[in-house]
Amino acid sequence: MSNDMTLPDPEPAVQPRSRTSGIDRSLQILDILTERHQPMTAYDLAKVTGAPPSTVYKLIDELIERNMLSRSADGRAWLGPRLMRYGLAYRARMSAFGEAERAMFALNERVGEMVQICTRDEGMMQVVAMAEGTGAFRVTSDVGTRVPLNWTASGRLLIGHLPDEARVAVFRACARPSNTGLAETDPEVLAEVSRRDFLDGLSVQIDTSEDQVACIAAPVRGQDGTCELTLSVVMPKHRVRDKFDMVAQEVREAARSVERALGLPHR
Repeated sequence: MSNDMTLPDPEPAVQPRSRTSGIDRSLQILDILTERHQPMTAYDLAKVTGAPPSTVYKLIDELIERNMLSRSADGRAWLGPRLMRYGLAYRARMSAFGEAERAMFALNERVGEMVQICTRDEGMMQVVAMAEGTGAFRVTSDVGTRVPLNWTASGRLLIGHLPDEARVAVFRACARPSNTGLAETDPEVLAEVSRRDFLDGLSVQIDTSEDQVACIAAPVRGQDGTCELTLSVVMPKHRVRDKFDMVAQEVREAARSVERALGLPHR
């Protein structure tokens, strides 16, 4: 009698199915509404997320019940009042933001131009506060606007503190052609300029995000020397020649004033 035994083939390992959790779907809905800046139907949200309409309808109802979303008169979903509470609580903890906001309004009065506070949201630059300039000049980048980091002076500054390889990796992942076609997209070039501008404490871009619009920005650095946010003067291109030296000096000094108020010795 043979001692050889033929063992059955092992059962193939069961691969876990990829699924998106209800929390992830909810965050997708909130992110999409934030990015689109307008109420949307459940059907349109389902198309954008790729989720079954029944799932999105259910999530929207649950989020509305919890005041995370609201429903407009025509039945579209929009951000809810509970999000404001979270945002205010978050902002209250950002001492740098409070000081930057005071500096923003003071800078706005001194230069007579629009001033914005910008932060980084992954591969995007986001406008988080703004003081209007004098006159009829307007730009499309209102509070909440998010654009790729390579489009703006602030975007370059916001990652200027990162190591060389990290800056290249960020720009490789997020750099996109701008609407004007003038924004640099080469990751190596962007990484080099980003570091140079950060060390210089000033970054300038003209016509890259919007036609005939200039952006002159300075970094506000945290305790560890990283760029937490930027102060940025946004003005018509035709006024840059006459006002550049004054604006550059003022925006630099405004950023330094925030750092001094926070007790930071970086500059």
